[in-house]
Formats: sequence, C-alpha cells, structure tokens
Amino acid sequence: MANDGSYVLYSDSIEALQPNEAELSDKIVASISRVNAKIFDKHLHAIRNAHAKSHGVLKGVLSIYGGLDATLSQGLFKAPREYPIVARLSSAPGDIHDDHIGAPKGMAMKVIGVEGPRSLLSQNGDVTQDFLMVNAPTIPFGHVASYWEMQQKLEKHAEDSELATRLTSEVAGKVAPLIRRMGLDDPTLDALGAPNRHILGETFYSMAAIRYGDYIAKISLAPLSESVRRLTGTIVETEGNPSAFRDKVAEFFRNETAEYELRVQLCVDLERMPVEDASVEWPESLSPWRPVGKVIFPAQNSFGPERRVYADDILSFSPWHSLADHRPLGSIMRVRVKAYATSGEFRHRMNARAPHEPRDISEIPD
Repeated sequence: MANDGSYVLYSDSIEALQPNEAELSDKIVASISRVNAKIFDKHLHAIRNAHAKSHGVLKGVLSIYGGLDATLSQGLFKAPREYPIVARLSSAPGDIHDDHIGAPKGMAMKVIGVEGPRSLLSQNGDVTQDFLMVNAPTIPFGHVASYWEMQQKLEKHAEDSELATRLTSEVAGKVAPLIRRMGLDDPTLDALGAPNRHILGETFYSMAAIRYGDYIAKISLAPLSESVRRLTGTIVETEGNPSAFRDKVAEFFRNETAEYELRVQLCVDLERMPVEDASVEWPESLSPWRPVGKVIFPAQNSFGPERRVYADDILSFSPWHSLADHRPLGSIMRVRVKAYATSGEFRHRMNARAPHEPRDISEIPD
C-alpha cells in the first residue's frame, strides 16, 4: 500500500507536555521507590515495580519481511534481515502473586544487533531495540495525571495480603461484565479481573505510540502458527498451582515452536488516534494492522535457573532502549524514562547484580 498522504508525518511538535507533568512525574517516581522498598522488605529481594513475575524467557529470531512499501520500510524495518531476540513473558503486578489472581500478561522483546542513533544519549553504543507489549490494546491510565492516580492506589495497597488481592481480582472479574452490559466501561476492572487465558495464545500490544521513522505507530504481536493459535482463548487451570503459567510455557516449548507476526498500525488522525492519551484505542477502521515481520521461538528450556536469574536480576527491558527512529511518544512514555531508570537502579543495587545490555545472543544463558 503506497502512502496516499493519509499517514501523519512525525515531527517534534507531535508531543505536548501535559499540565504539571514534571511535578507529577517526580511524585510517581518517588512513590515507585517507596513501593520498591516495601516489596524488597517482604521478599528480601528486589523485583521489578511492574511485570515482576516471569513465566518464561525465550530466545528466538525476528525476520523482517521483504517487499515492504515505503511507509513500512522505516527504522529497524528498512530492509529484510534476521535479528536474534530475547523475550520475557510476565504478569503485570509489581509483586509475585499466585497465578490464580487474574492480571494482564506481558511480553517484553529485546532485538539484538540493531545499529543506529539512539533515543537517549546515555545509550549511545548500545545495539538493542526493546518492544514492551501487554495483552490489551490500551493502558487504563493512559496519561501522566491518571498514572499518578493509579500509582497512589498501588502504593496504598502494596502490602495487601495475597488473599485480599485474590478476592479483589475475583470480584472484579464478576463485576466488569455486568458494568459492560449496562452500557458502561471500566478498563481498570477489566485489568484486575483479567481471565487466566493461555499466555502463548494472546495478542500483545505496545498500547502507547512510538515514532516509526517518518511516521507514528503502535506495535502488536499476534499468534501466527497453528501451535499458538490453537491456544488463543483457552483457560489455564490455576487452582492449586501458583506457577501454572510457567509450567504451561515450559511444557509447550519442550517440543514445539511458536511463530508470531509483528504488525504496525500507522497513525492517520491525531484527534481520533491520540499520542498523548494511551487509554484511547486506535480504530482499525481508520488504519488496519499491517505485518512487517515474523518472530520465531524454537523449542527450548524456557525457565532454566541461569536464564531466569539473568532475565530477572540482570537484564532490563525499557521502551527507551530504542533507536531514535522508534522513540517512545506521549506523557505515559516520558514518565517512564526516570521511572524505569530509578526502579532498575534499585533492583540491580539491592540484588548486587550489575546491569548489562547484551550485544550478542550468546550472552543469554541456555
């Protein structure tokens, strides 16, 4: 599909600082630091302030499709090529919970061997491009003000018992469908009451926008091979097994290969497809998802001890590990610069593990 002029061109003026953004960002980061300290005291081990629980760590390959038109041949996707990748599957909360507690699921993917100017000067010389995705197309708290509201609630309930968290999840799962039938919508309840579907059958989304070379886009990863498409929508039995997702992922990759398609959705209208509010879903009727590459994860040991420790205690994933051509956009992304850096520094310092950004896939333990 050739560019007919309908796609919004990227410029620095696309972003607009939000009211009190700097002050709210500082408050969010301070709150995250307090929560990190509380969770450390609970486990005597520092974990991520979001997506703390791993369900699998995968090595694979990203193959960029050939024959992409000029609107898609941007940044990382300028030419057909294969890149090694490492991906981490996770649950969204910033604590380690029983898998019976419903929660959004994530896939963070690090592409290795990516040369070019970086989004942050501090990462000059790095050769990685991260894509952080969750199994929902939007973030309920999609801008810095609503993020601050959510973070205050998270801090207030950071030390809730697992029983209380489980009950909240179960109640949310029952209430959210009733609210929708009344013609209302509550994405926070949806997130809290997320059903325990098989993580390998999910479609994952960047939720927030990124620069896509000359354009603006969101990123998505969708099941492609029958091996994972058949898992879409299937419910995982979690009762009595606090790590059911880890076991399901390990069982799958003992013998099978998974293939996913990487897709982009280009922005055509900043009013209906805003950059500054990631809680707004971009309509596919305006701009459909378009494939740009394929991700292949071969059979492997998805949760060996060395690989798990490397991913959980040493490796970092951030939307700001990126090429300048894929710079994160919007206030929810801007606050993540300091939030990710502060949380990561605490995790590495308290676990006495130096951070490391890989330059070769061989650095990821088997």
